[in-house]
Parts: sequence; C-alpha cells; structure tokens
Amino acid sequence: MVQAVIFFLVGMLAMPVVADSFTLAGGITQPTPARFSICYDHSCTSVATDSINEEEWRRAAAPFSRGVNTASEERAVIADSIAILEEIVGVHLGTSVDKGGNLAGFGRPKQLDCIDESTNTNTYLRMLERDGLFRFHTVADRSTRFGIFIGMPHTTAVIRENATGIRYAVDSWFFDNGQPPYIVKLEDWKSGKDPY
Repeated sequence: MVQAVIFFLVGMLAMPVVADSFTLAGGITQPTPARFSICYDHSCTSVATDSINEEEWRRAAAPFSRGVNTASEERAVIADSIAILEEIVGVHLGTSVDKGGNLAGFGRPKQLDCIDESTNTNTYLRMLERDGLFRFHTVADRSTRFGIFIGMPHTTAVIRENATGIRYAVDSWFFDNGQPPYIVKLEDWKSGKDPY
C-alpha cells in the first residue's frame, strides 16, 4: 500500500512536467490548419508538425454544416469533427495505428497516452474554435483526474458551455484513432465515469 501511495504521489508531481513537454519540444501554441503540432509516443515524447489542406479542413468542418441548434447538438458535432481530424492526421503521421487506452498498444510506436490525446484534442478544438465554428462552447484548459478510487492520473481536453458555464471532458483516449471522443460533464468524468 505504501508503495502504491508513493508511486501515485511521484506520478502527480511529474504530471505538470510531462504536460509541459509539448511546449518544451517546440509544440505550436497558436495552431492553425496550415501549421500545428501533434504529440505521440506517450507523454509527448515525439512532437511532429503537420498541416491540413483546404479539402481536408472542409471535411473536418463539415459536421458543423448539419444545422446545430443546441449546445448538446454542438457537442455531438465536435466529437465527429475530432474523429475526422484524428483520422486525417493519423494517415499523415502514422498515428492511425493508435489503440484506445494504454494497454492495447503499449510499447508500440505511434501510440498515444492521455497526455498525447488531450494535447492533440485541445489543438483540434482550438483550430475549430479559431475558425468560428463554435456557437455554444469555448475551449477551456485541460483537466486531470486522480484519486485512490479512480485510479492513475488521467488528463482530458475540456470545453465550456457558454450559456451555463458547465465544463465537459472531451476524452479521445478511450477509443482507437479516428473514433469520436467521449464527451461528458467534467464533474462526472472527474468522479471516474467512463464510456464502458
């Protein structure tokens, strides 16, 4: 039990350093479709610069043309756009082999853990927001959950509903590359709720 507590505390102390490795590795902090950074190989060990051409960006933005009338509808559209962006970038950089979670692809190249996933999803969200596609949400800071009953620390991208201020986890870590992320109220996500 003591070893588990020590491991947990050391992991928590390391989280900010790991999360900042994206910036330290030269990650682009003002992403645009023409130039953005992607993390992979667990905790941003590898950071690559990519770009999306106009046709690919139209494809990624297409779900927003379905006629979004509510915040709930917009969250579903955001999930679809993130999946498309993951698929496009996965082909560009070879991360299309990424398996959901940490165990299925553990030790393989081009795999993403929650730090990679949350960083990349945050990048995609910021590009979509910057393009004026959001009506009901704003991109918020990433968030980390942890606790004895929840398990190891886990990080997610976050959006905030403008009208209510409610924050939502946008967590693409649970699923294979190109699948829509799990979007749930952040307070539920922090309590350990998952899509299974």
